[in-house]
Amino acid sequence: MPDNKLRKLEDIIKDTGPMAILFSGGVDSSLLAVVSRKVLGKDHICILLDSPLIPGSAVDNARKIADENNLELHVLNFNPLEIRDIRKNPKDRCYHCKKQIIKTAKEYASSLGFAIIADGTNVSDTQTLRPGLAACREEGIFHPFISAGISKADIRQIARQEKYDFWGLPSSACLASRIPYGEMLDSGKLRKIEQGEDILHRMGFLQCRMRLHDEGNLARIEVPAEQIPTAVLKKDELVRHLKTTGITHVCLDLKGYRSASMDET
Repeated sequence: MPDNKLRKLEDIIKDTGPMAILFSGGVDSSLLAVVSRKVLGKDHICILLDSPLIPGSAVDNARKIADENNLELHVLNFNPLEIRDIRKNPKDRCYHCKKQIIKTAKEYASSLGFAIIADGTNVSDTQTLRPGLAACREEGIFHPFISAGISKADIRQIARQEKYDFWGLPSSACLASRIPYGEMLDSGKLRKIEQGEDILHRMGFLQCRMRLHDEGNLARIEVPAEQIPTAVLKKDELVRHLKTTGITHVCLDLKGYRSASMDET
């Protein structure tokens, strides 16, 4: 099955022709990029928008993946905190952010002669709340994985089967997703999250989230359910290190890690 889906993906990309790919260095966009390079050669580029919403380590990793896989990566600076509809962090923040990202990428890609913008959105993404998909529809973003019927699980399976080192990267999301809707975004809160999750990673919690509450004073830690006992055993160390970021209180979410927990009612 993965072989059939990969062949279908390659055919779709070949038929579509030259494209610019919105690249993050995550598993989804990385697989799309390497398959596009294989099929299109120099008729594709990768565009990454570096912003305060993305950890510096993620940008470094994206550059590393691009270097290792001979991808032509273009990094553009983008500050969403300058945009009121993003900074206010409304429920549809992702829509406004994605809209601006796409406009910035489209303008740049067009200057290089690329008319088609593609991204790593897949079938699994259509089954969850993703306001950014509306912006993609409005701006005509091409989703090769959806056209090929490829899910998140398929992407990891294909990447592993093709022996790409990035196949096992933990899922990620922009840092703003750790802050409750309605609480204003600012660089201080985003730095706390980036520093806090870096501490968690160094302590062995690779798939984790540090959600901020109470205007950045309280950190709610999510780790996989099977790692909760380890987190409890390391609680003193966790609290000591996390408080160096400026957090006042630290709590552990006993429901464990789950994607988009800020969307829970």
